[in-house]
Amino acid sequence: MDTIKQSLLDARACVDSVLNDESMLSTIDRCSALVAHAFLDNKKVIICGNGGSACDAMHFSEEFTGRFKKDRKALPVISLTDPSFLTCVANDYGYDHVFQRGVEAYGQSDDVFIGISTSGNSKNVLNAFIAAKELGLKTVSFLGKDGGVIKGFADYEFSVSSPDTERIQEVHMLLLHIMIEQVERRLFPDLYR
Repeated sequence: MDTIKQSLLDARACVDSVLNDESMLSTIDRCSALVAHAFLDNKKVIICGNGGSACDAMHFSEEFTGRFKKDRKALPVISLTDPSFLTCVANDYGYDHVFQRGVEAYGQSDDVFIGISTSGNSKNVLNAFIAAKELGLKTVSFLGKDGGVIKGFADYEFSVSSPDTERIQEVHMLLLHIMIEQVERRLFPDLYR
């Protein structure tokens, strides 16, 4: 029971650190506005990550293309997680380039690119950020630990400074859910009345 309680206390401490960080709360608000404006301008969001972060990317995408709280129009978010795409590009160019190629294929100026890396050191996510910047996409990073090599690279950054990957992933998904809700509140205020 002690280890269960400790895990919950560790998770609560991570959430509390976000709750008490006015800068991060402001970034959530600004990123939500960024995504909402992208949709209003007929732009899209492209998102990626590895492992559990790939699952978070897929989850984020389906909440927009499907629904989050209530029925509303589908919104364009592409998760770069298709297995045939990933294995094709990895085979032809190497795994470090899989997300870069996806950004090059789908990204257009003023789209939004979101890269998730719990270590901040995922070479394939970094390469995708480089491609996104070159193409004129707005960029948002979800990082962990000390932010790694990606720290400071994106236009907007969320960094969860925990040594535990699972705690970082939990907070990332919480932040992504909050962003989705805030985008919906901006675009579809009647859903929340």
